[in-house]
Amino acid sequence: MEGKIRKAKEHIAETLEIPSDVILDLPRIIITSNKEITIENHKGIIKFEEGIIKLNSKMGIIAIEGKDFEIVFMGGNTLTLKGRFKSVVYEGYDKV
Repeated sequence: MEGKIRKAKEHIAETLEIPSDVILDLPRIIITSNKEITIENHKGIIKFEEGIIKLNSKMGIIAIEGKDFEIVFMGGNTLTLKGRFKSVVYEGYDKV
């Protein structure tokens, strides 16, 4: 049933030319160089440690590796981080 609803939402987004991240509540990641990342539509911080940050999202876990992390902005479902980023990886659900 959920698959049908998702397909219907995808069709509506495509037909109305609305970005799918808005309709489907998908994470949107904006990376500026290797110094700033903004993640929209996340579902919460799972881990914030030296060298790694993990966020929950509708698509599963998003892992960000690097160093010197600093939260610049956190509000609603948006998070902006500064630091020196090495990688951004979608881990999926099986590693929760």
